[in-house]
Amino acid sequence: MDAPAGPPSTERRLIAPWWHTLTILLVYLLPSIFALAKHSAAAAPGAISSPSHSVMIKSYAISIALEWAMAWWAWAGVHWRGGTLRDLTGGRWTSWRGVATDFAIALPFWVVWEFTAWLVHRIVDRIQTPTTPYQVPIGVLEISLWILLSISAGVCEELVFRGYLQNQFRAASRSIVAAVILQGLVFGLAHTYQGWKQVIVIAALGILYGSLAAWRRNLRANMIAHAWSDIYEGWASFAFFGRV
Repeated sequence: MDAPAGPPSTERRLIAPWWHTLTILLVYLLPSIFALAKHSAAAAPGAISSPSHSVMIKSYAISIALEWAMAWWAWAGVHWRGGTLRDLTGGRWTSWRGVATDFAIALPFWVVWEFTAWLVHRIVDRIQTPTTPYQVPIGVLEISLWILLSISAGVCEELVFRGYLQNQFRAASRSIVAAVILQGLVFGLAHTYQGWKQVIVIAALGILYGSLAAWRRNLRANMIAHAWSDIYEGWASFAFFGRV
């Protein structure tokens, strides 16, 4: 008589191989931490010069390519396990009503996102730590690339962090709460090059994004809100409202 089968192994429950997830974590975390260490060791206050126009263009172009490369790599890991892109995104739009619904959710969510960012910034502003200065895109080419980068980040980062990592962490921990928190922490740490203040702020926002994805069970509203928040914070708020 055969013995009763035990619970399925973690390896079987994961949406992608564990080693594949490790590669994604390393790609996001190691360069970011090295950049922070280099910045902290070499940069005195006021010593960092603004990057040139050509450097900005190159940086945006590389970042766009990396966003889509990581999205493809996340999809590849799921595909190897027999999964589909739908398993990461939760499905595509099937009607204009669905489009309107997701935009109607994304707008108030963005307002909550802005308030959360403001509140966490107020809490962490007392932390004395180097922060990477931000260079606002200027000129038609830089602005166009920034908007394209923002849309790419909205699509690709949601797919990787909320679609892939959140589902992977949920499968491993069997807890959606743990999954939302863990992917948010990784999301924050992936921006370590911006300084520890930003890590805290972005981790909180990552948890907020994860909560929306867990509620909606798809990434459509997430992608809309994420893309617009990057466009607004990185360019529109400066261009239209004179933010300093």
